[in-house]
Amino acid sequence: MQLDRATRTRLADATLSVVVGALVATSAAFDDGTTPVDYGLIAAGSLALAAYRRAPRAVLAVVTVAMTAYVLHAHPGSLAALPVLAAVHTAARVGNRGVAAVAGAVFLAGFAVTGPATQEVVERTTLLVGWFLCALVTGLADRNWQAYLRQTEQRALEAERTREEAALRRAGEERLRIARELHDSLTHSISIVKLQAGVAAHLARKRGEEVPPALLAIQEASGEAMRELRSTLEVLRTDEPTGTPALLVERARAAGLAVDLTVTGDERPLTATVDRAAYRIVQEALTNAARHAGSAKVTVQLDYARDDLTVRVDDDGSADPARPPKPGIGLTGMRERVTALGGTLYAAPRTDGGFSVRAELPLGEAT
Repeated sequence: MQLDRATRTRLADATLSVVVGALVATSAAFDDGTTPVDYGLIAAGSLALAAYRRAPRAVLAVVTVAMTAYVLHAHPGSLAALPVLAAVHTAARVGNRGVAAVAGAVFLAGFAVTGPATQEVVERTTLLVGWFLCALVTGLADRNWQAYLRQTEQRALEAERTREEAALRRAGEERLRIARELHDSLTHSISIVKLQAGVAAHLARKRGEEVPPALLAIQEASGEAMRELRSTLEVLRTDEPTGTPALLVERARAAGLAVDLTVTGDERPLTATVDRAAYRIVQEALTNAARHAGSAKVTVQLDYARDDLTVRVDDDGSADPARPPKPGIGLTGMRERVTALGGTLYAAPRTDGGFSVRAELPLGEAT
């Protein structure tokens, strides 16, 4: 079983405090006159280190009081300063430099008055002063290093966001260029075909002749091509959703498609990219159902989980698993959108008939 990051951090802090307490207690075991009270003070001062991330100032106070009381009572060696050194370092690491310096000075004063001012006591006290200065300096250096890492990460995220914005802007400009080209060329040509086919059919009827089926097919196909082209131009001119999946379902119903919408989970605002992807997936799936599924019934399901959104569109049309459709531009674009978000897409005929589209979109920070 894998532990989450917070649990691993708490276990590491608890292990550190136990190791520090074991070292100080082992050293105390070799000193004459160590009492259970001393071991209790060692345990209190060492085990308090396990909470240094949540309350560094409180931990520093508990450790300083406990270990100072221990050195005043038992007159131990220099290793008794280890818990205080750790607490001073962590306090300086989060910016409590003054409090850390005062705590270190209190402990050093208690350590210095534990016995006559012999040369050994002076040397040990001086050595501890150096240790405490190192603890303060390393704590401040660690704090500055963490701040530098955060700034570097922020700059990297800002640069990535700038590149994404530039890419989106270039893509938008390219879409507009393609839309203009299609409008200026194809729209004109198809309009001429449709117009001439309509004029020819009108003249045939006026002369009392039967309109050739091929001419009627040309007229109908050109009209359908114009509608499809206008729809494509609208998509090219704006990549932003113009509504919600619920609105798409209402439009599909108004067009005669039998559609049911189901929303489960905790519905909430989504990031722009996830919202856009969900909208386009439902839109493309409903469009395909209207084109290929005939009078089939369609179900749209939106499932909001904690970490992802599942979009599912099923129909009970005539799609056959033995003859899977060749992916077109719509399915390819749908897959590209899902892949760009790190999600997964399943789009294939169902075993009991019909077609199914299922997309799992990881959720980012809501906007």
